[in-house]
This record gives sequence, C-alpha cells and structure tokens, in this order.
Amino acid sequence: MSMFRLVLLLSLALLFGLPGTLHAQTAAYPWQSLTPAQQDLLSPLRDKWNTLPAHRQDHLLEKTTQWVTLPPAKREEIRERIARWQNMTPEQRAETRQAMARFHRLPPARQQQLRAAFERFHQLPPSQREQLLQQWQSKTPAERKQWVHHMGPGGAIPPPSMRAFGRRGHP
Repeated sequence: MSMFRLVLLLSLALLFGLPGTLHAQTAAYPWQSLTPAQQDLLSPLRDKWNTLPAHRQDHLLEKTTQWVTLPPAKREEIRERIARWQNMTPEQRAETRQAMARFHRLPPARQQQLRAAFERFHQLPPSQREQLLQQWQSKTPAERKQWVHHMGPGGAIPPPSMRAFGRRGHP
C-alpha cells in the first residue's frame, strides 16, 4: 500500500505541476504539525518530509487538499491510471512519455482537437470502441497516421495508450 501511495502522490504532483528541483531547507511544516489525514496521504514521504523545502511542502499540502476535494469518480480514474502505469513495462512507459512529449509540442488548437476526439471515443458504446480499436490495429502505420490526421471515423480515435498497447493499455 505504501508504494501505491507514493506513486499516487507523485502522480498527483505531476498532474498538478510539481515545481523544480529539491533544495535542502528547514521544514516550514514539521511532520508532527500535519493533520492525521495529511500524514496518511503523504506517508510515503514521512522520512523525507522535514528535509523538503518550504515551497515543496506548500505545494504538496495544496495537492492533498485538492485530492480530498476530488469527486470519488475522479479519484478512481487517477487510481486506475496509476495502476496502468505501474503495470507497464519500461519500454511502454518510455513510449508513453515520448507520445506525451509529442502531444505537448503540438499547437494548442491541435491538442484540443485530439482531446475532443479521445472524448468522443470514450463516449462510444464499448462495442463501437472495440470495433474502432480493431480497425486501428488492422491498419498500416501510414493508414494510422492518416486516420489520426482526419480524427478517425466520426471524429473519434482511440487514446494513444489503447492504440499502442491494446484495449486496457497493455500489450
């Protein structure tokens, strides 16, 4: 459970934009001053907490507050993403990082188009999603590139993890 919390915490930090590098400073919030709920969520960092710089502690405390205010469905979605990430091979993680880097280099308008296409894909009934995924897997790389360029049938394309690794993001 401790590893899950650490991955969850780090994922949340990345999701919400953890600032730069660590600098050794005195803790602004000693571990003992945290609430039991904060200590529970931040438990993977217990041994390091008092050595974290004040700005890092502030940021993490802010994220714990945001975490507890998330709707249960959003928390579950984040947990599922963490679990998928943990189950990926190092090669799959590297490929996913590369895909995300390519995505972030796209112009904002193109990013929004792709997000909308992924959302349309997720709103399809499971049978249609499966059918689109099978169509995707039967295409050549050139045909796939063309499909993404045109946003697929009905403007819906599978997310990169499903396109690369199958239905659930796994090979």
